[in-house]
Amino acid sequence: MGNCHTVGPNEALVVSGGCCGSDQKTYVVGGWSWAWWLISDIQRITLEIMTLQPKCEDVETAEGVAITVTGVAQVKVMTENELLGYACEQFLGKSVVEIKSVILQTLEGHLRAILGTLTVEQIYQDRDKFATLVREVAAPDVGRMGIEILSFTIKDVYDKVEYLSSLGKTQTAAVQRDADIGVAEAERDAGIREAECKKEMMDVKFLADTKMADSKRELEMQKASFNQEVNTKKAEAQLAYELQAAKEQQKIRLEEIEIEVVQRKKQIAIEEKEIERTDKELIATVKRPAEAEAYKMQQLAEGHKTKKVLTAQAEAEKIRFIGEAEAASIEAVGKAEAEKMRLKAEAYQQYGDAAKTALVLEALPKIAGKVAAPLSKTNEIVILSGEGSRVTGEVNRLLAELPVSVNALTGVDLTKIPLLQKMVGQQCQAAI
Repeated sequence: MGNCHTVGPNEALVVSGGCCGSDQKTYVVGGWSWAWWLISDIQRITLEIMTLQPKCEDVETAEGVAITVTGVAQVKVMTENELLGYACEQFLGKSVVEIKSVILQTLEGHLRAILGTLTVEQIYQDRDKFATLVREVAAPDVGRMGIEILSFTIKDVYDKVEYLSSLGKTQTAAVQRDADIGVAEAERDAGIREAECKKEMMDVKFLADTKMADSKRELEMQKASFNQEVNTKKAEAQLAYELQAAKEQQKIRLEEIEIEVVQRKKQIAIEEKEIERTDKELIATVKRPAEAEAYKMQQLAEGHKTKKVLTAQAEAEKIRFIGEAEAASIEAVGKAEAEKMRLKAEAYQQYGDAAKTALVLEALPKIAGKVAAPLSKTNEIVILSGEGSRVTGEVNRLLAELPVSVNALTGVDLTKIPLLQKMVGQQCQAAI
């Protein structure tokens, strides 16, 4: 496996090595390349401009004058594959400082060699030619290193014996001398020429005065004519200006109206959008929730309705089942009662008066209970009578009235029952 390596436009990526002992090298500028682990080597070399400042101190020129020259050079590594390979062979693995040192020494060596073949005047007076010569001489050597000289200029030239200043003074003195001679000759020629000019001036003056008077008259006439034309043109120009200004003002007003119309249209469009937004907002915040609430209430009403209907149906079904059960129960009870009554009737018919007597005797305790029910809430009964026989008489009277009450309640006449007739008769006699 391996990695993908990238490099910017200011650097060159050198990939060396590979499978099966390959010695192929890959140069990548501002791109990417694949490198295998363990068997590939990745190195980088800068392509940025390097600024050098070569300086040659006390170098003797062709005339033996020792001078010091400083310059500024801009160099960089070339990107052509072959030349980039030369640069990698020379500088790969070195720092920028080390690369600058090598190139600087090369440039300074060529600069010293060239200084020894030129005079001070040639170096001082034509610096551009001197710098071009240095570039032409040094370019092949640094080119074999894969380095390109972009520019080379002479920054300063000076010496310690004041040769250059003396050369300047000599030249300055010669120029000053020539200037003084020229001034004297000029003043002489000026005096001669001044006299000639004065004579010519006088002749010309008289002629000029004459012509001046004529010219003045013509000038006044021309001025009047010109003033008339100028005033006419001014008036026309003023009218044209005012007319053009009115037209321009009208155009400006039309543009303003169009702008106002466009603004009004935009405002109307914005208001329509706002109305549409407000409608949508009302629909979203009022209508939709109201519809949802109405739908919710409708569904709840439907649910309550369905619930009530189902509850009513279940209740009706329950009542129907209870009614059917109660009806069946009543029917069974009725049948049992009917059977009981039938059997009683058969028994009564079979036994005659004895059965009737038994029925009456069976009902008497119940009747007595109903009659005595109000007395169950009475704690004490006091009979106010002065005579003991009076109490006994009241009890006997009550017993004598009992058959009448039974006959009224049951329709059975107890006086016709022999046993009861005997009991009642005895009670009556006792009462008498």
